[in-house]
Amino acid sequence: MQCKVDVLIVGSGHAGAGVALALRRRKFVGTVAIVSEDPSPPYDRPALSKDYLAGKRSLQQIMVRPLSGWADNRISLFLGESVVRVDPWRRIVATSDKREISYETLVWATGGRARTLTCPGSTLQGIATIRSLADVEFLRGCIDRVKDVVVVGGGYIGLEAAAVFSTLGKVVTVLESGNRVLARVCGVTLSRFYEEEHRARGVDIRLSSSVEAFEGGNGWVSGVRVSSPEGFVAIPADIVIVGIGIEPSVSPLLEAGAKGTNGVAVDALCRTSLPNVYGVGDCAEHANFFAEGQAIRLESVQNATDMADTVAKAISADPAPYCAMPWFWSNQYDIRLQTVGLSRGFEEEIIRGDPREGRFSVIYRRNQRVIALDCVNAARDFVCGKELILSNGVFSPAALADRAVSLREVMNNT
Repeated sequence: MQCKVDVLIVGSGHAGAGVALALRRRKFVGTVAIVSEDPSPPYDRPALSKDYLAGKRSLQQIMVRPLSGWADNRISLFLGESVVRVDPWRRIVATSDKREISYETLVWATGGRARTLTCPGSTLQGIATIRSLADVEFLRGCIDRVKDVVVVGGGYIGLEAAAVFSTLGKVVTVLESGNRVLARVCGVTLSRFYEEEHRARGVDIRLSSSVEAFEGGNGWVSGVRVSSPEGFVAIPADIVIVGIGIEPSVSPLLEAGAKGTNGVAVDALCRTSLPNVYGVGDCAEHANFFAEGQAIRLESVQNATDMADTVAKAISADPAPYCAMPWFWSNQYDIRLQTVGLSRGFEEEIIRGDPREGRFSVIYRRNQRVIALDCVNAARDFVCGKELILSNGVFSPAALADRAVSLREVMNNT
């Protein structure tokens, strides 16, 4: 089977769907197609570990567009098939369904695959990840018949899943191999706050604990053998959720000669080193202004959306370099976390408010400049955070910590 499109997008997450829709908003008249190994039309992936897992949103409510909306926008969908080979010189991709698609422009938006564990027992049923709609459909189908839930990994995905299952009355244990949760993305203050909040709701948070093996019977997991500071312990598990990050899905591009070490390397216009090939979203390794120019990947809706706009502009002959302020969010229980900026490499934490009250912000500084804020139930701080970071000003730590004075006033009075 052969076909030809002007813009071929590989991947149907926020980045891939965003490119297609942004092109149509910009009145791009060429043919546009999305090919994705996911059999479902594009959907809201962040909801998977939050409202959709909890049953608070329906399948229709998490769809990016109704199925008819893609046809209305003249965007073709090739679902349930993956790209296995890229020929950048002939401008052709081959798919797992033995389809060949030729293109004028290729956009790689595949995101990544959830990391898994390869210890003894890891092939037992009941060991799941949260990366796709199918993953969460499986978990939702198990809810009524499970009691003990073990979550491996104390990142946002793991903690969000732990919050959902705890709220549903399950016995939840979180295993984190490091000495605190969320260690990759925040400072100690926020880590300890979340550990205390989960424990207060009955979640057993076990730090410095790693999985040695899974135990089971009749092919289904029944427990996890853990190496911990107390020695080897066995924890019962009717189901296990592994949330230990992703591996960027870029093999076909790298095999075709694209550059990249942690994903596919892209420039300020999201162009890869291959001709007429762009990279966007979770899999795109880029020099980020807010990370002091270091090459990083950002796994966020913000990054996916803003990179999608960058590519749509470039394809439409209206190029503008990507330089968007990073922001993130997480919902756990009644706790709304909003983050702006990147705290990596911070030298100082300033606590604004009282974590014991459940409403506070952590302001991160480097070289006396604010580089990021973690805002817990503190939307006003989050709203001012972008301006605070972009101002590059030197503000008094005492003023930043004073909840009685708004951050806008702090900026205006300096």
